[in-house]
Amino acid sequence: MIQSPVKETGVRYVRFLDTTLRDGEQTPGVALRPEEKLIIAMKLEDLGVDSIEAGYPSVSEGEFKSVKMISKEVTESEVIALSRSNKADIDKAIDADVRAVHLFIATSDIHMKYKLRMSRSQVIETAVNAVEYAKSHGLTVEFSAEDATRSDLDFLINVFQSVVDAGADRLDIADTVGVMWPSRIMSLVRLIKSRVRGNYLLSVHCHDDFGMAVANSVAAIEAGADQAHGTINGVGERAGNAALEEIASAVRFLLGYGTRIRFNKIKEVSDVVSRFFKIPVPPNKAIVGVNAFSHESGIHVHGILNNPLTYEPIDPTMVGMNRRIVLGKHSGRHSVEYALKMMGIEPSNELVTRILRRIKELGDSGSSLTWEDFKRIVLMETNGESA
Repeated sequence: MIQSPVKETGVRYVRFLDTTLRDGEQTPGVALRPEEKLIIAMKLEDLGVDSIEAGYPSVSEGEFKSVKMISKEVTESEVIALSRSNKADIDKAIDADVRAVHLFIATSDIHMKYKLRMSRSQVIETAVNAVEYAKSHGLTVEFSAEDATRSDLDFLINVFQSVVDAGADRLDIADTVGVMWPSRIMSLVRLIKSRVRGNYLLSVHCHDDFGMAVANSVAAIEAGADQAHGTINGVGERAGNAALEEIASAVRFLLGYGTRIRFNKIKEVSDVVSRFFKIPVPPNKAIVGVNAFSHESGIHVHGILNNPLTYEPIDPTMVGMNRRIVLGKHSGRHSVEYALKMMGIEPSNELVTRILRRIKELGDSGSSLTWEDFKRIVLMETNGESA
């Protein structure tokens, strides 16, 4: 069943398909065991994603087992399986007990010529036959035009119209090699919405080859797309996929649209994916990086302590994070006073001055300051000792 992009309250609703377990696992060097994929899937269900792309059942027996296991255990999110546009792949997805299938076929001239070795008419016929076959087995169908953003636009629209007429429930614009930029994908979304007739939801699937996957996804939604694909932490092949937690946060907190995402669960899911994928989260990564809500600059800390909104766009607890006041060479008096109060010490002007001098000396020498270093400095200064 197609989920309406507008809820009864009148607030526009945005759908999310998480592909961490499929496209994300295509990260070079990453291979998950079925039980690990199930743990991640359960976390994604708890996070509130609308669809979990559990995998590609035709790829291996382990992958088939994973998808079947997830299909059995996940009940609150749609479980969807990837499938090429052929009966064998669709049958494998059906055997894995999924109720939704993500069909794809390439629509760009370069893919059709060098990979598929098919004509345009053959691609349309193959896509339509696959959609009709999947629908005849009662599956919800999401259809992706692979490399859509490098496809001839008239042909892309022809493909999309043909599969909608065949019964496809959702269409997906796949920016397979990340060549879109925000204004261009907005134009493409508006073009497809205006020219492809029928009852369908429009999705975008953005890759990060030029570092714009999240921006492109958000722009597409603003232009009228109903759903975005993404992966937790932006994992994926090459430069990765659009980070789902970043798209969802922008959609909710900047655009004000509704989602099913339980934002306070985001950090927890990010940590689980990082652990199983063995890929550390960069400290400066948006939303879930350790520095995302950390402050060292004295000017910033002064503002934060008076009103956190001076240097934070949202309360960090909204996405399962915590605020950190970090001490270092850029710190000011307010940071030291704050840290001393946390230790239960009333900060005098003289004590703060001495401690701050020590901190800046350490920073100028190229050393980072840990909480233990700070406590040691405090102990020395309160005892009247010198370093």
